[in-house]
Amino acid sequence: MFSSALKSFSSSITANYTIAPSPSSVAGAWKVFDGKKKSTGKAVSIFIFDRKSLEHQGGGLESRSSASSKRKIHDEVVERLKKEASSLARLRHPNILELAEPVEDTRNGGLMFATEPITATLAGLLREEDDDNTMRSNRGRISRYTAEEADSDSKGSTIDELEIQKGLLQVAKGLEFLHESAGLVHGNLTPEAIYINQKSDWKISGLGFSGPPDVSTAPSNAPPIALSELLYYDNRLPRNVQLSLDYTSPDFVMDTNISSPADMFSLGLVILALYNSPHESPLHTGGNITTYKKLFSSSSTVPAASNNFLCTKPLPRQLLADVLPRLITRKPAQRMNARDFQQCSFFDNILMSTIRFLDSLPAKNPNEKSQFMRGLPRVLEQFPKSVLDKKVLPALLEETKDRELLALVLANVFKVVEILPFRQRAFIDTVLPQLRDIFHSSNAKTSSGDRDVSKEPGLMIVLDNIGLIAENCPGKSFKDDVLPIIQLGLESPTHSVVDKSLTCLSSILGILDFSTIKNDLFPIVANVFTKTSSLSIKVRGLEALGILCAGNPTISSTGTKAPSGAILDKYTVQEKVVPLLKGIKTKEPAVIMAALTVFKEVGKIVDSDFLAMDILPTLWGFSLGPLLNLEQFQAYMTLIKTMSSKIEQEHTRKLGDLASNSTNGFDKVRSNDLMSMPSNDPFGSSSMGEDDFERLVLGKSDASRPQAQRSQTVQTSSPTWPNSTNSMTSVLQSQQAPASRAITPDHALSSFATLQPSSPPSSAGSTHFGSHGWNGMQPMQPMQPMQPLSVQSANTVSNSWMSPPTSNPSSNAWATPQPTSTPMAWGNPQAAQNGFANMGSMKAKPASAVRTNNFGIPPPPSTTNRGGTNTGLDKYESLI
Repeated sequence: MFSSALKSFSSSITANYTIAPSPSSVAGAWKVFDGKKKSTGKAVSIFIFDRKSLEHQGGGLESRSSASSKRKIHDEVVERLKKEASSLARLRHPNILELAEPVEDTRNGGLMFATEPITATLAGLLREEDDDNTMRSNRGRISRYTAEEADSDSKGSTIDELEIQKGLLQVAKGLEFLHESAGLVHGNLTPEAIYINQKSDWKISGLGFSGPPDVSTAPSNAPPIALSELLYYDNRLPRNVQLSLDYTSPDFVMDTNISSPADMFSLGLVILALYNSPHESPLHTGGNITTYKKLFSSSSTVPAASNNFLCTKPLPRQLLADVLPRLITRKPAQRMNARDFQQCSFFDNILMSTIRFLDSLPAKNPNEKSQFMRGLPRVLEQFPKSVLDKKVLPALLEETKDRELLALVLANVFKVVEILPFRQRAFIDTVLPQLRDIFHSSNAKTSSGDRDVSKEPGLMIVLDNIGLIAENCPGKSFKDDVLPIIQLGLESPTHSVVDKSLTCLSSILGILDFSTIKNDLFPIVANVFTKTSSLSIKVRGLEALGILCAGNPTISSTGTKAPSGAILDKYTVQEKVVPLLKGIKTKEPAVIMAALTVFKEVGKIVDSDFLAMDILPTLWGFSLGPLLNLEQFQAYMTLIKTMSSKIEQEHTRKLGDLASNSTNGFDKVRSNDLMSMPSNDPFGSSSMGEDDFERLVLGKSDASRPQAQRSQTVQTSSPTWPNSTNSMTSVLQSQQAPASRAITPDHALSSFATLQPSSPPSSAGSTHFGSHGWNGMQPMQPMQPMQPLSVQSANTVSNSWMSPPTSNPSSNAWATPQPTSTPMAWGNPQAAQNGFANMGSMKAKPASAVRTNNFGIPPPPSTTNRGGTNTGLDKYESLI
């Protein structure tokens, strides 16, 4: 709506400032917009007057006046408003509205200027309170809960008594400056002429009717006041651009006398409006001078002590008895001036005295400032919350520039934040920016680049209140603005500051994320723990590590609850925390016992293998410290036993899980001797009698022995084969024979080719074997990867060792015999028996000539080739 009209207001203010699209308040003929300077970001309030607002009565004005007279009246109003803004440029006082940009003419004939940020006018606040009271009165009969709620709302919107006292005192200071220093009379002091800034200070403005008094000793360049023009009320113009007779002194109307006491009479009427309901002057003239004079002609219609000054509500005793009778009086000489007003009993209380001292604090000496700051906490809780928020807190933050008072000032600042019900907003908007400016690294050093140690006491106060800060600061702001302050404390050369920084970790872990704790906070804590030479810092560092490993399951003093789980991950604990613990060299009991607490938390995080290999040896070393007493040693032993029990339980469970998940019978077989042979030996008993052994070694002939003994010996020494090859195959397959290409008799029988006679042997050949199951033996598959060249050659070579020896005693026993015409009776027991019987007629040969063993298997051939030609297995090996 009105924002579209801003485009027509072309001036340097619109070029240099960002203006809000809608007005924040209305002050008389001005619309007030929030603004911000583009170059610096400084907040301001921009006053804009639209010339079209004077035409609100439209045709009525045109019907009674010509266009020229209408323009003349509008020009007079514009000049009066321009005078109001121009007067601010000539006046500089803490209680006069501060001008930021001088008044400028806009393209459409309006006006525009900028001032310090304001929130409202006093008239605007009073109207809001009247509207709230009207709404509550229209609710009719309400419930008890609603009544209590309404009462709470009323307390929130009503201007507090202390705020009234403070505001009136500030207005009186402004009037004192106008009267005594500037040599001016305000002329139109009303609630519309009093502005309230962001600090809740009351400022005087509305100087469009100001001018020098009739009798003045102070020089002034302001034009005199034309009472004849001011007192004339023109119905064709808005009331807010004309003199308000309801707040005008009878000196102007009835005596035509311009003097400073006239402003004091107007101040008395403003006081009555503050306590009246609705908030308005007890004089109702309607802008008519005749009505005004008629009111003063009767004592009943003139405000006086006898009629409670025509106020609908009770007045404070000090005002009723001492102040108002000396302000609202017909004779100017009986009125108190602005200086006397400031000394009246109405402002004589501890809170107002504190406000006064706080306003004059920059002019006090360091000793007075120190005493004031030490005693201020005792009265802070007596202040209204609005005064604390808008007046006391900003004033305290202004004093943080004094480094000698920084600690005392910050202590009071945090006390105020703790009292305020809207503490989070107050801290983020007001306190946090100031802390950032003071303590961030770029501002925490001197001009030479060294650390500014004068800020250490203030840093200590911040760390003491870190719980309050964490409670009222969101995560991102805490990480960006508060965490650097904690890091600054951890890097401090003062041990007490480092100790306090480590102590406050339990209050901040709940607001920081894991990545920030691991990458930003933990390295600094580890560095402090490693490099410090103070035992107390060592202990604090171990306590901090314990908190980082385990969290803080208890509720802190501020009511915040940090996470109860582990803060650091298992990798960081094993690779970074544990090496810090192992690196402890001191044997002081305080440090060793603090390390015990960390070990307890570490044991809850790491694996049992890490406990056994890394933690337990370190615990044993710590437990044997020479300075530990019995109780401390037992504490370590308890932890060692607990961890050992944990390791035992977990490893037992792990082995049990492996046993239950393994193949049935595999572990049992693996636990036995895999190289042992089955009980049913396929080669039979290899035992040899004593007589046989003696004859063998003495070279005695078997001819001297009886036939029965010889037959028995032969039968006993012959190999006994199983009835079926299935058992042999299963045994041999269960034994994992090496997959080797070397073929020796030491390998399993499956490594040889199938036992198949190449031709029927002679009956003499049966003397080497009895009838012990050869007819039931099944051929076995040759071992892989060996492959014979041909089946026939393999069979020939493998069966050659079963043939009887030739007549040549020096021939190779492994050579292939020539086939005979007489077949061998493999399955004939009688033939086998005859063969063994014929063995008695055979003469014993030397061991070198006949190489045999008790198994009936000839030994492997000699490695030396005597004839120069490979025969038997040598020939077979050469083939493969």
